[in-house]
Amino acid sequence: METTARQLCMAADVESYSRRTTPDQAAVQADLVRVLEEAAVLSGLNRTAWSRQPQGDQELAVLPLDTPEPVVLGDFVRHLARLLGERNANRAENDRLRLRLAIDFGVVPTAALGYSGPTAIAVARYLNAPQLKRVLAAIDTTNLAVIVSDRLYQDIVRSCDQGLDPEQYVSAHIEEKGFHGYGWICVPEHSPDQFRPVIAEAERKPDPVPAPAPTNVVNQTQGGVFHFGSGDAAETMHKNYHR
Repeated sequence: METTARQLCMAADVESYSRRTTPDQAAVQADLVRVLEEAAVLSGLNRTAWSRQPQGDQELAVLPLDTPEPVVLGDFVRHLARLLGERNANRAENDRLRLRLAIDFGVVPTAALGYSGPTAIAVARYLNAPQLKRVLAAIDTTNLAVIVSDRLYQDIVRSCDQGLDPEQYVSAHIEEKGFHGYGWICVPEHSPDQFRPVIAEAERKPDPVPAPAPTNVVNQTQGGVFHFGSGDAAETMHKNYHR
């Protein structure tokens, strides 16, 4: 019996890409490809074997079946953070290359326009999670914020292989475009205490809005004047009143 292959699926997105000029966008795309390729090489990964779907300021990649998950979550992420730091050194704030990175694994079928199936969708939802965006925006000393799916966290991160430390990840409940699930966010070289409050704030539910006061209340005043409603919407009607 054939078994359905499950593969790592990874997506990277550039922060504030649309605010850049057209030449700067082209330069950022080139730098994004370069840092991803260099991080893969330094981690011993064969990036030429990755099935990639470029999307301007994003790249979705499906990695080969034999890709070691702990290496991707460990060495690759660490090398990517370091390369981004080197690239951004002495750059103006608006010229920095800062990334969100989302990783999951599962069945990723090919389709006419790229990939289909729940794993590709989940990675896109993780990548655009408000918690991840807020963490990257809030910690200006980092160039990379990473989120992994709950199943990757449970199966791989908690194994502590490749220097992975489960304590460096913070759980986030993702609700994005009909997707509901848990992910785990980490920021390389930063303590979870720095971004745990950001995630909590992003997930805080707003206080319920009190119901508006009724506007059809009728109050009688002296002289037989009846007031309907309240404020500017109130109307008055005068009539003879007999007990």
